[in-house]
Amino acid sequence: MPTAKINQHNMYYEIHGNGPPAVYVGGWDTFCHGKQHFLARGVTEKYSVLLIDYRGIGESDDDLSVTPTTELHADDIIGLLDHLGMKKVYFIGLVGIGACIGQWVALKRPDLVRCMVNMGCWAYSDDCMRDQLNALGTMHKKAGFLAFQELVAVYSFRPDYYIANRAKLLGSGKVWGALENNLTAHLRFTEACNTHDIRPHMKHISAPTLIIHAGCDVITGPRTTMPLEKGLPNAVGVTMPEVAHVVAGKKEKIEFCEILHGFLDNH
Repeated sequence: MPTAKINQHNMYYEIHGNGPPAVYVGGWDTFCHGKQHFLARGVTEKYSVLLIDYRGIGESDDDLSVTPTTELHADDIIGLLDHLGMKKVYFIGLVGIGACIGQWVALKRPDLVRCMVNMGCWAYSDDCMRDQLNALGTMHKKAGFLAFQELVAVYSFRPDYYIANRAKLLGSGKVWGALENNLTAHLRFTEACNTHDIRPHMKHISAPTLIIHAGCDVITGPRTTMPLEKGLPNAVGVTMPEVAHVVAGKKEKIEFCEILHGFLDNH
């Protein structure tokens, strides 16, 4: 399997599909290792989609002496894009840290980002979000992975979807499975998320950016995403009022794909 020495760590990646290059990254998990079916429908038909294991999960290792930050993760992706010779990528950052990483990539290397999608993200971590993320980490540390998984899933899915699909979501190897038996990675993700602050730099991010506001997201809803729409010079915003932190449900997925492809097709 492809692994490259990037930014002082071994970084695992996969490329799926054909077409112009795209990066597709999400939250505290991976789309690699057979999970590419979770990608938005149609992206691998249109693009060569780069997927990664973040440092510390899957097949990517980590240097625990290095402070975890979203900028560190961005430097990992920048190094990998340079290693692969990819430029002007469509950067799709969804459901958390992936979008924040994209902000740094677009700031530091505008030559690498054709356009960017941000959803389930933030310009900075306010007290409410910080306490939520710390509580999730404490639950994992004190009560174990399955208790954390249950709490984060309750936060992240609409109640009707959670109730109807609880058995499919919870359990060993299911949602947020990359963090199972990996508390260290979880706590390092939390630290990176809680210290993220792109506010001083937003005016310098020139990439056309789509900000998707999830109206039912109790973690990273419009409270945390609207400052990005207002602060990024080339941002447009779209609200999905019935969507929680994770896009789930057939109707919601169809709507999301229409919004995503409509934006990407225009760039």
